Amino acid sequence: MADQEIQAAPKQELSTEAGEFTREGTYFSPAVDIFDTEKELVLLADMPGVSAGHVEIDLRDNVLSIIGKMSPEGEKGDFLLREYRTGNYFRTFRITEVVDQSKITAAMSDGVLKLVLPKVEKAVPRKIPIATE
Repeated sequence: MADQEIQAAPKQELSTEAGEFTREGTYFSPAVDIFDTEKELVLLADMPGVSAGHVEIDLRDNVLSIIGKMSPEGEKGDFLLREYRTGNYFRTFRITEVVDQSKITAAMSDGVLKLVLPKVEKAVPRKIPIATE
């Protein structure tokens, strides 16, 4: 794939020191899978513990931002062992002209966000018939 439709950063915990976020707390970069089909790109983002009502998707200046906010756990007591860290999720992607931005759809199921990014008609591969004279 010579031209990339989406450019992604590697998975990492995000730092809030630079003032990127207006809320306190830990932010993680969710792991994503991106599939390229003939007519669309499909992005799957893993955000365990986030419900559909706590996801914000913003598209501005060809940048798609995903923000997932964890609900307060409300756990009582001190942890004796904690292997799974929780926090909010934040990730951005640059969208090129290959994607029809007006037709992007999103769905959330079992902590996995699915974004479908349809390709514009001119970017969809097709066969050109040859006319005989």
